[in-house]
Amino acid sequence: MPQKKATLIGLIAILLWSAIVGLIKSVSEGFGPIAGAALIYSCSAILLLFSVGFPNLRKFPRQYIIIGSLLFVCYELCLSLSLGFTHSGRQAIEVGMVNYLWPSMTIVLAVIVNRQKVSPLIIPGVILAVAGICRVLGGDQGFSIDEMIHNIMDNPLSYGLAFTGAVIWSIYCVVTKKIANGSNGITLFFILTALTLWVKYFTSPQPPFDTSVQTWISLALAAMAMGFGYAAWNVGILHGNVTMLAAASYFIPIISSILAAFILNSHLTLSFWQGTAMVSLGSLVCWWSTRTVVSKTVNSNVSE
Repeated sequence: MPQKKATLIGLIAILLWSAIVGLIKSVSEGFGPIAGAALIYSCSAILLLFSVGFPNLRKFPRQYIIIGSLLFVCYELCLSLSLGFTHSGRQAIEVGMVNYLWPSMTIVLAVIVNRQKVSPLIIPGVILAVAGICRVLGGDQGFSIDEMIHNIMDNPLSYGLAFTGAVIWSIYCVVTKKIANGSNGITLFFILTALTLWVKYFTSPQPPFDTSVQTWISLALAAMAMGFGYAAWNVGILHGNVTMLAAASYFIPIISSILAAFILNSHLTLSFWQGTAMVSLGSLVCWWSTRTVVSKTVNSNVSE
């Protein structure tokens, strides 16, 4: 598949993902964190079986099956449960924002792994993204350390899972491109994630379902956004420009927050939007730091 086409497909995934935070939280409020996530991934897996199909695992590199499966399942557990265990819609949006550190992390890791030249701009880019998260967690107090600690300690599990997920997903994005050899195991990965969640559901006490028509609608939308979104993203990172996709994803925090605020009926303060803009801008600066060096290198080679 041509790189430009694969990159475009990856960009479509970004649009679908923007709705995931609000939808996952909405589903978990009706079905519970574990069952809600299990239902989302089960439905997504069914959609992928019909749209993408089940892969021929014999043609897959063994490393990709093992490492790719492990990283993907761990990330999805971190993402879905971090949102499902939040105490409110506002907290779910904040937790989702912590997860959105992965674009800048992916660029940094890609630079390290690929030994790619990069401009010093990447340093303020990362700092800006992290500062944006601090601004979000600081609430109305801005960069208040006390308020940040208070928010995190109110639900350390969710915030910790979100940060861990960001790290895991950045590793997945970079490592998968090297070991997949063009393979696409997204359907397998979703099935494994769903099975893991169902095992957890049936082996531990769970709250009763409290569903409504809105919850079922949210489940259907979440499954479509998740399944089709990851199918498109996997094509993008396997055959497209990983650095460009990671940079383009800086739009996700802004769009996601808007959609999540609407879905969860949450009021977001000015300081939150300032922090969101900083996270997005930080990712963009990281991306630009790699493009600047590439451009200089090309111009230097041409002049020679």
